[in-house]
Amino acid sequence: AAAVAEAYRPHVNAEPDAFTVSEFCERHRISRTIFYEILKAGTGPTIFKCGAKTLISREAAADWRRAREAASNHGRDTVAAA
Repeated sequence: AAAVAEAYRPHVNAEPDAFTVSEFCERHRISRTIFYEILKAGTGPTIFKCGAKTLISREAAADWRRAREAASNHGRDTVAAA
């Protein structure tokens, strides 16, 4: 019965619309410490709150990656090596 229910489930995008801090860190292979350091430095992704939970939208994650790539490619990366 579970297999039948799974087959009729509507298609869900494999990428979520928003990531928790832990999900974002895991996906981008950074520690939570680094996440909060870059957030404090002003080079982190745009975040939003949903109750007490901090989330990063899929679009904000993509924007952050592009910004970090551009900064790295222009020698302006401000994140210190850990």
